[in-house]
Amino acid sequence: MPLTILRCAMKRAKARWCQHRSLYNSSHGFNETEAKRALALHSGGSVNLHKGQNGIAELCLNNPSRKNAISGSMMLELEEQISDLEKWNDGKGLIVYGAEDTFCSGADLSATNALCKPKDGLMMCMFMQSTLTRLQRLPLISVSLVQGKAIGGGAEICTACDFRLMTEESEIRFVHKHMGIVPGWGGASRLIQIIGPRQALKLLSSAQGIHPEHALSIGLADDILSSTADKAMEEAQTWISSYTKGPAETIRAIKKVVTSGREHALVDSLRKEKDIFGTVWGGPVHLQALSKVLKRN
Repeated sequence: MPLTILRCAMKRAKARWCQHRSLYNSSHGFNETEAKRALALHSGGSVNLHKGQNGIAELCLNNPSRKNAISGSMMLELEEQISDLEKWNDGKGLIVYGAEDTFCSGADLSATNALCKPKDGLMMCMFMQSTLTRLQRLPLISVSLVQGKAIGGGAEICTACDFRLMTEESEIRFVHKHMGIVPGWGGASRLIQIIGPRQALKLLSSAQGIHPEHALSIGLADDILSSTADKAMEEAQTWISSYTKGPAETIRAIKKVVTSGREHALVDSLRKEKDIFGTVWGGPVHLQALSKVLKRN
C-alpha cells in the first residue's frame, strides 16, 4: 500500500476512534483543551481508582467535606480514571461509590456559580456528557453503590452504570427542577432508557426523593443491600461477582454486545454483534470450553 494511502487510512481510523471517544468536537462548538483549562480552576476533592486482582475496580468520588460534590478538578480526574479503565484489558467489573457513606451531592456549587454563563455551562455539559457516556460504554459490568444521597449530578452519575444498588437509608433525587434547569450530564436520556418516559417524567418534574423500595419497584434500583455502612462494599462485591465470573474476554464481549444493542438500530447492532462474535469464536476460552463439553459427551 502506498505511504500516502496508508497515512490517509490511519487518519480516518484515528478520526473514527476520536469520534467514538467523545460525543462532541469543534463542529459542536466544543474545545476540549479550553474546557479542561476552565474546569481545572475549580479544585477540591479527588476521584480515586483501585483495580482489584479479581478484575473488579472500585471508583471513589472523594470530597466528603462537600458531601462528595463534583468539583471542576474532579471532573477532570473522573475523565482520566475512565481513560485508565478503557485500557484495562483484564477488567471485568466496576463499582462506583462515594466516600464516607454518601454517594454524591452533584456539582460543586462554587464551580457551577463560576460557570453560570450559558457558554460555560454548555462546555461543562458537553465534557461531562462525553465522560459519562464513556463510563457507560466501558466493557466492564458497572454498578453504582448508592449510600446516603445521590442528588442532582450524583443521580445522573448513577444512571451511567449498568446497575444500581441502594442501601436501606439511601435516596436518589433529580433536584434539577429546583435549580431552574434540567439534567445536563445525560441523566435524563439515560433515565428514560432505564425506567421509560412516563416514570422519568414523574421523577424529573416532581424532583421527589426516590427511596430504595420505590426505586426497586420502578426498575431504577436493582437490589437493596441489607449490610451496615462498613459492610456495603463487601456486599456489593459479592453481588457483582455473580455477573463477572469467567474469563475477562467473555465478560467484556457480553458487555460490548449489550452496549451496541442499546445504542444502535437493529441492523447496525446485528453487524456489530457479528464483529464482536468474531473476536471470541475460536479463541482459547471458546476452544477450552468446547473441549470440556465434548469430553463430557
